[in-house]
Amino acid sequence: MLSPISIASPSTATLPPKLLSSLPNSSFNGLRLQLSFPVRVPPLAASFGKPSPSSSVVMMAKRDEEMKEIRAKTTEEINEEVIDLKGELLMLRLEKSVRNEFKASDFGRMRKRVARLLTVRREREIEEGINKRLSRKFDRQWKKSIVVRPPPSLKKLLAEEAAAKASEATVEVEKSA
Repeated sequence: MLSPISIASPSTATLPPKLLSSLPNSSFNGLRLQLSFPVRVPPLAASFGKPSPSSSVVMMAKRDEEMKEIRAKTTEEINEEVIDLKGELLMLRLEKSVRNEFKASDFGRMRKRVARLLTVRREREIEEGINKRLSRKFDRQWKKSIVVRPPPSLKKLLAEEAAAKASEATVEVEKSA
């Protein structure tokens, strides 16, 4: 006789005996193979793409720490940082458009940071009793009052270029002398 072998999972459908007896008799009624020890494979969807619990705890702690740091700032400092981060986002978009090397993760990181800053700012407005309509009005006024300036990374890049030109100029002066 055949040994019971099956690749199917233990939850396969089987026909009840009454239903089998109503089927027309033939010389071949089918073959049922079954494993004596079921092999279970964990579904990939459950384990794939989700961070482990320990890494999510670390991320939560980091976010809480960042929120404490943001809440310690004044509203003016928060506004200045929002302006700087939005300038940095613009620089990243420019780097992406000219196909320079950049970290794709920086986009999400900066957007989240801006969102956290604006959330803290709105929390403070709520504490002061400012409703949504007035908040939007203040936001429009603030946006109109922003003085356009280069983001910190561009300032740093320009300073490095100026230093490089200055060092080239001193080298040329030394060679000619």
